[in-house]
Amino acid sequence: MADEPAGAGAAHDYPTIDPTSFDVVLCGTGLPESVLAAACAAAGKTVLHVDPSPFYGSLYSSIPLPSLASFLSPDSPPSSSSTAAAAAASDSHTAVDLHRRGVYSEVETSGAVPEPARRFTVDLVGPRVLYCADEAVDLLLRSGGSHHVEFKSVDGGSLLYWEGCLYPVPDSSKAIFNDTTLERMEKYALNKFYNVVKEHIAATSASADERGEGDAAALISEEDLDLPFVEFLNRYKLCPKMRAVVLYAISMADYDQHGPDPSEKLITTREGIQTIALYSKSIGRFANAEGAFIYPMYGHGELPQAFCRCAAVKGALYVLRMPVAALLMDEEKKHFVGARLASGQDILCKQLIIDPSYKIPTSVVPCDDSNSNSPRKVARGICIFSKSLKGSSSNVLVVFPPKSLEEQQVAAVRLLQLSSNLAVCPPGMFMAYLSTPCTDASAGKQCIKKAIDALFSLQDSDGLEGHLETTSESTNDVKPTLIWSCVYVQEVTQGTSGSLLSCPMPDENLDYRNILESTKKLFADIYPDEEFLPKKSAPAYGDDDSDSAE
Repeated sequence: MADEPAGAGAAHDYPTIDPTSFDVVLCGTGLPESVLAAACAAAGKTVLHVDPSPFYGSLYSSIPLPSLASFLSPDSPPSSSSTAAAAAASDSHTAVDLHRRGVYSEVETSGAVPEPARRFTVDLVGPRVLYCADEAVDLLLRSGGSHHVEFKSVDGGSLLYWEGCLYPVPDSSKAIFNDTTLERMEKYALNKFYNVVKEHIAATSASADERGEGDAAALISEEDLDLPFVEFLNRYKLCPKMRAVVLYAISMADYDQHGPDPSEKLITTREGIQTIALYSKSIGRFANAEGAFIYPMYGHGELPQAFCRCAAVKGALYVLRMPVAALLMDEEKKHFVGARLASGQDILCKQLIIDPSYKIPTSVVPCDDSNSNSPRKVARGICIFSKSLKGSSSNVLVVFPPKSLEEQQVAAVRLLQLSSNLAVCPPGMFMAYLSTPCTDASAGKQCIKKAIDALFSLQDSDGLEGHLETTSESTNDVKPTLIWSCVYVQEVTQGTSGSLLSCPMPDENLDYRNILESTKKLFADIYPDEEFLPKKSAPAYGDDDSDSAE
């Protein structure tokens, strides 16, 4: 966990690094950079990994709550430039100043932080979970990183916010049968759809030689797989609420799938079924995990640290509190060949990889128009309160489908409640993270605030609190009182390839699939003939916890 804001720490006590030449130099210890460092080290490459902060994680850090303000609203734009960058370059190398840019904006807080404030640990990437069966977990197991991080399950499952109420998400045949909020015909239609999907998944998992006539008949046609998923769902006559469950709480669609203006934001049947398959495979994978999702103890900042440890075991060299002041460029070949550290030392390398919060002058490296003209944004929120949103459940996911909060809501809002059993807050307290993708910062923040207002109440002068209907218990429960909240907007950019690689920022998704896919692509661009984190790269340990979430 981070203990100091970025840039803190000893300013002039820099070590001398030996050797001075590496295969790969990485600036920043975010999750993509840390996974890349582990993969490069496992492939036998020499790796130097530096970070200006005194802790691991960069934009993927978990930080004490008192440090949050300095991360989101620094007094001045952070920069790695120093007098070291102005030092004379060699005849063959040109020093290009490296600056850091602000990633967060529109920060707004309310309420008083409860004491002791340092007992609250904030994830910069929240809300975020891991599917029990997703690739992030597999990479942790293959690399040995699972021995450096523990997980707890999201024991409360998922809830859908619909017409002012919270409904349980029926994500299996058993859950459908036990759901008292569903009518008999609704249960029949939803179960029929799940069976069609399960049969297709089973048929596709069998090899072509193993498939019988029954498997072939169970396959959904290629034509249907390419359809918008919402059109495929309409065939099964699901009620609007159950369509919302499938689209936004299980298939995890971000944008309104029923909008009058079809666009690339519509997910296909293929994409929807892939996520349903992952969701289904995740349930029951670990004996001690309830449901499909798990969450790292102490926060998501533990994940990059776990991969950094794997890289260090394989020989990677780590230096924290080491800013990069400039990049070294071969002026003739227009190719980056190394980095000048804040200490003034020049480090040469064959491949340079940087944190996405760094920016390079566009006169040196042309910017990617797809990112610069219309950068994506994600509005995020953090809440502290003292009563669970779902009875005795410690950790729970809440999904607000598009238009469930207001007619202008074009994207889903997701909220993740966490408790003290994850060591992120004191006993008796809860934290919640919210996010929604947006192109307009004001509209994104408005959706986050609407979701907060729907679930929480502020203590008024009469001591009266609002009510939230939770249909799972058929009672009107008192809304939890909001003690403190923070709403802000984060910029999102994709990773870029070339002589200078930039890793992806934390995105709007609930999991790490897209980020890891981008990370794997970057590795393939550098070393197309090397396997990405092969299983044999994991160090030998005396025990194997591959069947456990902890």
